[in-house]
Amino acid sequence: MSDVVIVDSGVANLASIAGALRRLGATAVVSADPAAVREAERLVLPGVGAFGAGMAALRGGGLDAVIPELAARGTPILGICLGMQLLCEASEESPESCGLGVIAGTCRRLPPNVRIPHLGWNHVTVEPGAGFVTDGVAAFANSYALRERPDGWRAAWTTHGVRFVAALEREGVLACQFHPELSSGYGAALLERWLTGRTAPTAVASTATSRLLPRLIPCLDVRDGRVVKGVRFQDLRDAGDPAEQAARYEAQGADEIVILDVAASAAGRGTQLDTVRRVRAAIGIPLTVGGGVRSVNDARALLEAGADKVSVNTAAVQRPALLTELAQAFGCQCVVLAIDARRAAERWEVLVLGGREIARPDAVAWAREGEQLRAGEILLTSWDRDGTRTGHDLELLRAVSAAVRIPVVASGGVGTREHVAAAFAAGADAVLAASVFHDGDDTVDGIKADLAGRGIEVRR
Repeated sequence: MSDVVIVDSGVANLASIAGALRRLGATAVVSADPAAVREAERLVLPGVGAFGAGMAALRGGGLDAVIPELAARGTPILGICLGMQLLCEASEESPESCGLGVIAGTCRRLPPNVRIPHLGWNHVTVEPGAGFVTDGVAAFANSYALRERPDGWRAAWTTHGVRFVAALEREGVLACQFHPELSSGYGAALLERWLTGRTAPTAVASTATSRLLPRLIPCLDVRDGRVVKGVRFQDLRDAGDPAEQAARYEAQGADEIVILDVAASAAGRGTQLDTVRRVRAAIGIPLTVGGGVRSVNDARALLEAGADKVSVNTAAVQRPALLTELAQAFGCQCVVLAIDARRAAERWEVLVLGGREIARPDAVAWAREGEQLRAGEILLTSWDRDGTRTGHDLELLRAVSAAVRIPVVASGGVGTREHVAAAFAAGADAVLAASVFHDGDDTVDGIKADLAGRGIEVRR
């Protein structure tokens, strides 16, 4: 396999792409050194976060001149997510910043009639003559995108409120708005074709309807490097090794994995990074990590260890500006506001410190405020239902889903397949579950088959 240089632009979670390339046998080196980038046999330009910050980082290291030079001489370049947008001329996200200009066009914000960020799995449909990209389902995390195919490029497309470019190919450049390194087998096959130069098999006309698919997410509550499970975080019992569990769930078709360090906030420490590294090394799907995140530096450490999103709960309630700081540093698609809500008369109060304290009187109002502060997703747990297997608090779920325009993950109470279907019907964009998987009472693929039988399209 070829040697690959991954550009360290300061705004990317690099562990995922480095791990994916190494699993395919490539030698992957992360570097911001212009000399090393200029000599790259193959180059990856990844990215998460804001367009302006990404371009500032590239300019600061002199890479804004080097990367177009490599593209002009035919060096194979792979742009991923924000990396694809940086290859364009401009973005509405940061009108004052010029892009690299390798791809003609301006990235525009997705329309307000859908939940933004566009977060999860969506169909990719290729035009005839594609080189590497095939029809399939890939993992996205974006709020901006290129809507027109530039002249001279082959394109693949997806839809979220509006049809937009999912990928572009021309000569040595492959630009993906989705994350191939997080797209499980579909993404691994694409990366292998890019590494080897083999073209994709001839496409068969796709009949799939492009739309964001509902996600099923196993949750690993972790303490001292082991998966644990209880009821409302009490009477915790051992439920296995997190890396082994995560790999098993990916094999079953999990759309994402969530790790929550259930002791970090109460103990006043950060999430154990070694656990994150081991889980990231074991899976090729998105990974969200929470517990003990109090600062931008805490979040950066998790992203560097392999997380794709960070979840904040107690620290965000104590200092709401943290949500904005995280979004400014890493992009709102990286920021998950976790809300533990307990019914109190006609409302739901917000709990923190593992349910030990009442922090706010109204969970719905807090969700709305969190969106305004630039959280990109809500992880909503019914404290009354957590670990009980009696089904979600659907009234709570409906209230929060109606109050915000960002994705909402329903958590707390899954015991049957009917509970999962009911949560999606109530407005959830994703459903998180733990006990039903850890105890072997059901499987991810079993629940997905049931959802498909009910007419709910899922990634299979």
